[in-house]
Amino acid sequence: MILGLWLDLPVWLIFTTLAGVFAAATGLFVLLSNLRWTRPAVLFVGTGVIPAYFTAISVLLALLTGFVANDAWERQRQAARVVQNERSNLLAVHDLSLATVSDMREIRTALVAYADALITDEWPKMTDGLSSLEAGAALGRLMAVAADPKHDVAGQSAHALLLDAVMNLRTARGERLGLSDAQGDQSKWLTLMVLAGLTLVSIGLVHLERPMAQVTTLTLFSVAMVTTLGVIALHERPFDGPMAMSPTPIERAKAVMLEGRG
Repeated sequence: MILGLWLDLPVWLIFTTLAGVFAAATGLFVLLSNLRWTRPAVLFVGTGVIPAYFTAISVLLALLTGFVANDAWERQRQAARVVQNERSNLLAVHDLSLATVSDMREIRTALVAYADALITDEWPKMTDGLSSLEAGAALGRLMAVAADPKHDVAGQSAHALLLDAVMNLRTARGERLGLSDAQGDQSKWLTLMVLAGLTLVSIGLVHLERPMAQVTTLTLFSVAMVTTLGVIALHERPFDGPMAMSPTPIERAKAVMLEGRG
């Protein structure tokens, strides 16, 4: 729930929230390390600690950050491929309907109606991980019209290609809805933040004897983590958030179909 709310924020607020969390953690640790009544306890815990002891934590943080980043980018790439695949199959159905000698105007009308339902109804609903009943019904009508045996007069091979393109549209829609419905795994982000916090503490403990060096290293680490996690968050959900994928490819395909519809 918290992750979903955070990912819905504007870009500047996503980074600001992260910066606030790391600034608060850094400030709290620096205060605990240098205030008169808490410094002895921190020194007791951290004295004798050397950087090599915390290598494992930093390695785990790096590995998990790479895993989360790769997962986010892969979903983004898959979403882009699926949308382009939908666009290609929309145009394929349209071109096949024009290339045959029989009258397939009914198919082109159903195809435009389906594209319109995707743009106006389904795309806004995907931000909540939902699908459109209107788009589903439009796709069903398109499949029914395309499967009509009367189109066999255009040739069985042409009709088979047409049906394949329509079925590819159905498959692409299912993949796109699957990507939009995939909720972010909050456990990986929680683990990432815990490891980042432990790494921050380890850096602070290593520099207990040098307050200025402690502040500098903690600040640099915090800036690096805010930048990295913020960029990953922008790509976490391909059809939602501040960098959600737009239906522009579908809109362009619809424009081509409207220009060539006869």
